[in-house]
Amino acid sequence: MGLIGKILGGLLLLIIIAAFGAFTCFWWKPVGINNYINKVTAETFLLDGPELLTSIGAIDNTPLDFHSGKLADYTKAQDEKTLAKLRKARAGLDKYGPDGLEGQELLSWQIMAWFMDDIIRQAEFEYGGYRVVQNSGVTVNMPSFLTDQHAFKHEKSVKRYISRLNEFGRVLGEVKARVEDDRDHGVVPPDFIIEKTIGVMRSFIDGGAAENPLVTTLPAKLDEIGMSEEKKADYIAQATKAVETQVIPGYEAMIALYEELLQITDHNAGIWRIPDGDKIYAAALKSNTTTDFTAEEIHNIGLSEVARIEQEMDAILISQGMIEGTVSERVRVLMEDPAQQFPNTDDGRKAMIDYLVALDEDLMAKAGDYFITLPPQPLEIVRVPEFSQDSAPGGYYQQPALDGSRPGRFYINQKDTADNPKWTLPTLMYHEGAPGHHFQISSALLIEGIPFIRKFGLFTAYSEGWALYAERIAKTDMGVYDDDPLGDLGRLQAEMFRAVRLVVDTGMHAKRWTREEAITYMLEKTGNTEAEVTREIERYVVWPAQATAYKTGQLAILKMRADAEAALGDDFDLREFHEVLLMNGAMPLGILEDVVQDWVAKESQQAG
Repeated sequence: MGLIGKILGGLLLLIIIAAFGAFTCFWWKPVGINNYINKVTAETFLLDGPELLTSIGAIDNTPLDFHSGKLADYTKAQDEKTLAKLRKARAGLDKYGPDGLEGQELLSWQIMAWFMDDIIRQAEFEYGGYRVVQNSGVTVNMPSFLTDQHAFKHEKSVKRYISRLNEFGRVLGEVKARVEDDRDHGVVPPDFIIEKTIGVMRSFIDGGAAENPLVTTLPAKLDEIGMSEEKKADYIAQATKAVETQVIPGYEAMIALYEELLQITDHNAGIWRIPDGDKIYAAALKSNTTTDFTAEEIHNIGLSEVARIEQEMDAILISQGMIEGTVSERVRVLMEDPAQQFPNTDDGRKAMIDYLVALDEDLMAKAGDYFITLPPQPLEIVRVPEFSQDSAPGGYYQQPALDGSRPGRFYINQKDTADNPKWTLPTLMYHEGAPGHHFQISSALLIEGIPFIRKFGLFTAYSEGWALYAERIAKTDMGVYDDDPLGDLGRLQAEMFRAVRLVVDTGMHAKRWTREEAITYMLEKTGNTEAEVTREIERYVVWPAQATAYKTGQLAILKMRADAEAALGDDFDLREFHEVLLMNGAMPLGILEDVVQDWVAKESQQAG
């Protein structure tokens, strides 16, 4: 980008920030903490992040759109540039606080300081993980981004899509160079991860360019915006050529590299297997849980929770006349019960989604009694794209676009409907939809008077902790399982799943369990199939500590609520408590605890 381009880019971002509410921002010398955080967010993340800008959905296909025909720079040099910007931004933050700040401004300073410090702390390990694996990295994420998030509004947006397809070839080459650099510094995934990653990449390109999802998803989008058959054929031909000449060769080169890596790796699962692995895991635990818990402490919490949940599951099974066998064996019987399964057909998949929609509608009808702020954004329930279903989880949520152009979406994996029996679906729905992620993420987008970055879920322990807490209050407060013991069993099975994660994640990465030991433990405790468990364990292998965030966050929120109820007694208002948790956005758990305690103190004063 030339000097004029940089100036124009800076001016456009200045306008963007104004659109986000920072109307008093002075670019070179911001007035106030909010404006400073908006400025450094734009400089550090947005200016060089076209995918991030599209995901936010604020300026695509507007006169301010300077990015939606581009993809980011994935080189080592760009990472170093971004880190240098971040270090400078963090030093500058200290000029704005914390002294003299209060309320939301103090909270913004605390959250941003923690966030920046965490990234810098993890960046000390330049070779700290695996760049391309079976469930993440550009070979998985970029196709989903292009098919699901690139916005088609008019012919110019189609041209930008074609441009991004051609850019994808460059990105694959840049990431391949990073993987080679990782290899030269002792970072190579385990053999079973490499094999699975190769399989996912081959599956994506096996049908050739004309059958690739990057091409096959295009015609329907062209139909939506209205286009002559001649133009439509021309753009499809351009997309096909881009995939054939840029994308497929990039995947083939990556596959060839991974086949070479397979010859030099081993079968060990834990991150301890790479240089500084133990330190990398400790930093990952802190980042993901936003606590100072050690691996040993998390492991023991997991064992305790597994034992408690197992007892509660056993009691429900006995009440249903299911007495013989272990808890997981009896759960397995229910998982395989044909009466609890939707047919593995297109009609069966539609019936499953219709059932999920009905669950969401029933829950939303009750939500006003337990929440003050309800999401104005709609929720769509859709199938996980078939090209990514092999490596995708059972379900996940995608946040709505800031400009309202894209609703919140709950993606359900329907590769095999038997993986999600009917009795397990309510809890999955409450986790991803209402009152789980859809409430939490949609609420954050509504918060006023805060830096833009606080509208997004930066902290897994908070966001996933809330979703698990939401599963629980659906039972304890909202009563959705009062006449549905099997649904309640599904809730407990989901909670068991998250408790087991604490055990197996720390088991592999700190206690040096093998992949097979972790699979065996999870099979014994959850009742899930071996295929499901294997996918999960291999996810924990490539994302060390991420799986520990869920239960850690839930337990922290439950403790905050118990402490608030004990302090306030009859003056405790559940709707107000939820408003405090949701309408301040995501944050580290320690900061959240301080926020709740401040609220309790104010409520106590008012009551007194």
